[in-house]
Amino acid sequence: MTDQGVRLGAAERRVQLLGAARETFGAKGFTATSMNDIAVAAGVTKPVLYQHFESKHQLFLELLTETASKLISEIDAAVANADTGREKIEVSFRAYVQFFADTPTSYQVLYGEGVRTEPEFAEAHRAVIDSMHHFTAEHIDIASLDQDHRILAATAIAGQLEAVVAQWLEDGQEQSVEDLSNLLSSLAWRGLRGTT
Repeated sequence: MTDQGVRLGAAERRVQLLGAARETFGAKGFTATSMNDIAVAAGVTKPVLYQHFESKHQLFLELLTETASKLISEIDAAVANADTGREKIEVSFRAYVQFFADTPTSYQVLYGEGVRTEPEFAEAHRAVIDSMHHFTAEHIDIASLDQDHRILAATAIAGQLEAVVAQWLEDGQEQSVEDLSNLLSSLAWRGLRGTT
């Protein structure tokens, strides 16, 4: 469907373009993706794409920030209904795994090629990761850990999640979301209990 076939409002068009960009960047990586690739995926002309995003870098930066915000929001919503520390770990891990099960290309946006090495993205990526670590640390309810140690624990948990989910996606999501998140949350919970 071309941009001439459907007249979308500016906000709707922007959402559509970001969705096409997510799929394209997720499949090809930042470097190999061109604005033309994204325009084709979105079914629009390049001028339409440039009306909304002045460059590929600006588009990717917005997509990176939006994707991280959605992930944190979904984890936050899941944790809001949990009462105990164990429940918080379980539901937050499930929300994390489910997020990437639903949109595997979002993993490449957050952690893929170019995100850590491109100077324009490195600072934004670091801010995203730091916010996730601080978010996780807030939900580590262990009295014996001060804030610095909670951040370190959260960093370790995030690294574990990132690595395992990458392998899980590469393997074609052979385990169910439930099985994988249960395994990861159990490992994390035992590790956190060992710090008390």
